[in-house]
Amino acid sequence: MTDRLPPLTALRAFDAAARHMSFSKAAAELNVTPAALSFQIKSLEEHLEAPLFRRLNRAVELTDAGRALAPGAADGFTALSAAWRAARRTVDQSTLTVTAGPAFTAKWLAPRLFDFAQDHPGIELRFSATLRLMDFTRDDVDVAIRFGFPREEEGLFSRPIISEWMTPMMSPALAEQFPEPSDLARAPLLHQDDTRNFTPAFDWPAWFRAAKLPPRFASGARFSQADHALDAAVAGGGVVLARASLAERDIREGRLVMPYKLALTTQAHYRFVCPEGAENRPQVSAFLEWLSAETATLKQLGEGMSFVDAAEVAE
Repeated sequence: MTDRLPPLTALRAFDAAARHMSFSKAAAELNVTPAALSFQIKSLEEHLEAPLFRRLNRAVELTDAGRALAPGAADGFTALSAAWRAARRTVDQSTLTVTAGPAFTAKWLAPRLFDFAQDHPGIELRFSATLRLMDFTRDDVDVAIRFGFPREEEGLFSRPIISEWMTPMMSPALAEQFPEPSDLARAPLLHQDDTRNFTPAFDWPAWFRAAKLPPRFASGARFSQADHALDAAVAGGGVVLARASLAERDIREGRLVMPYKLALTTQAHYRFVCPEGAENRPQVSAFLEWLSAETATLKQLGEGMSFVDAAEVAE
């Protein structure tokens, strides 16, 4: 017996058969005949000098040797696939896959897609709207835009792109009914869960403390997604303590107004994240440059606002 690795095709055939526990299903996955797959596995067993499967009547099961080999074979092919995808991305300069949260994608990224496409006709931009943790070695993603507190992430390039702030926003009709901050004592309030667990708190009670107003009980409609709360506010369903980045277009186009000049700030921010070194790839660099220019308009939106850090009014 030798430590020399067997042919990759034989290991691939074994991996498929071990996952399906069926030679015919494994052969279909690999687009080969069952006889060809069986030959590959037999050659692997000869290389090992021990059987990997017990051939039963219309079924197979792993031997002790097969059970020892299966996890490593699966992990190996997963790692190879990830490495191959990563290698392909380094030479691909025409596509860019970006992941961001559903609310940020719907309210900020998607409405600007046409502008980016016009400025960069040679780049095909693809979106993946999700909040799950990214693994750049596993997922077919080039760039992640994430909202949260600053942190160091080994092996990743990370740059803040939006410093966030929140202020009460409502439809113009509701603003006529509640012209002063104290009027919020009788206004229907909308709540969103995406920032409720921040420390320090970044929510209605914190804003009321910053405004030196009596607290209100957390009654009113609650939304798990910030964009849904904004849509409800646009429809006149209540007053939302909204993040400026997500509401910018609704504010500029008059669907929402900010009648009060007090806003909460937080150390949490949106950041641009990619594997270290990938920021120099042409399409990634172009996207980061475009993002930086687009997000600069948020500074104009905050002109005339009085900002209070949520940490200063924390309980």
